[in-house]
Amino acid sequence: MPVNRRFRRVVRIGPVQVATYYDGRGREKHTAACTAPRCSFSADYDSRAAAELAARTHRCSVR
Repeated sequence: MPVNRRFRRVVRIGPVQVATYYDGRGREKHTAACTAPRCSFSADYDSRAAAELAARTHRCSVR
């Protein structure tokens, strides 16, 4: 069964979107996901700063 996440504080840094959500156990998590076509980069982090750093340093390998 898919998880319904409510993202908040969504920010776009280049092609990457950074958002905050609560996981299934009520902990605050942060995610960074690239929105470029055919780029499959996405990752979850415990801190917002780590997610934003990943977004700033991400380079798509697909051009």
